[in-house]
Amino acid sequence: MTRHDEQGTAGIRAGGTRAGRRSRTLKAVGIGLAGALVLGAAAAGWAYWHLNSNIRSVDINSALGDDRPAKAVGTPSASATAAPLPKGALNILVLGSDSRSGTADEELGGGDSGGARSDTAMVVHVDAGRTSATVVSIPRDTLVTRPSCPLPSGGTSRVSYGSMFNSAFELGGPVCAVKTVESITHVRMDHFIEIDFSGFAKLVDALGGVDVTTTRDIDDDKSHLHLKAGTHHLDGTRALALARTRHGIGDGSDLGRIGLQQKLVKALLTRVSTTDLLTDPAKLYRVADAVTASITTDTGLDSIGELTELGRSLKGLSADRVTTVMMPVVTAPSDPNRVVAEEPAASHLWASLR
Repeated sequence: MTRHDEQGTAGIRAGGTRAGRRSRTLKAVGIGLAGALVLGAAAAGWAYWHLNSNIRSVDINSALGDDRPAKAVGTPSASATAAPLPKGALNILVLGSDSRSGTADEELGGGDSGGARSDTAMVVHVDAGRTSATVVSIPRDTLVTRPSCPLPSGGTSRVSYGSMFNSAFELGGPVCAVKTVESITHVRMDHFIEIDFSGFAKLVDALGGVDVTTTRDIDDDKSHLHLKAGTHHLDGTRALALARTRHGIGDGSDLGRIGLQQKLVKALLTRVSTTDLLTDPAKLYRVADAVTASITTDTGLDSIGELTELGRSLKGLSADRVTTVMMPVVTAPSDPNRVVAEEPAASHLWASLR
């Protein structure tokens, strides 16, 4: 064999070796990509399952039956999923409570494991088109006629006159809370969302905190909140303290606290609208995990798909298009520490939401 032939043979061998290496490299890359895709799909599937399993739900519709106010004209059904996104008017009862009680809630001022209380009650009315909304706070100290409610343990409760509004949730959970709200407002609640104390704090932390401006100093040893008047960036613990404080402002009643809670609602809306969660999957997951782990909903919102659809239908709703008000009340004749609905102003307000 000549030197030329030897060189040619060596070249063929070298070329073959390089081709083989390239083939093995491409194969390894392909296997790696396939593995990554499989792992990614598995991770996405697990995340979806995990977020779905976080959510607790109560079948409000079955529990209350047909003895309820009529649905608003054009309001989509709870199971509507077809495109385009629903744009009808919507009424959602939102309660803040310590019902998922435990160590975390106790440390943040919640109750023990033996009961549940609702400290915050808001009727969120989203107008047709879903680009504006009204949030109506109901003072927990309002004296109402609590209707007969189905009880979690079975049977029904008796009608109770002159009961504190928040006793409905303590007595019969979400079902009785919804029925009581519908009884005093004559407005159909299309959905119900309850969020617990520790979950609210985790949500604020997952969003990176919120900015809230107070117009007066707050000095409340019971909620461990001490703020000077001005704008503050609050983490979850301090945001929750702000939502619960009452002794460090005004006359120490629930009415002063409602104003702070409404500020927090707008601060959260602003934070969500200015945070591009879609560009940060890890943060998006933390927010979704915090939300789903802390809420109880009606069965029309008890899946990631249904919550996502609701969120997408509200994408045109900004904080400056949200009006916050309180149900008009006056001091109760029977108790100076309680209030009752001021009529006819309260009835006119609820009528505007039907």
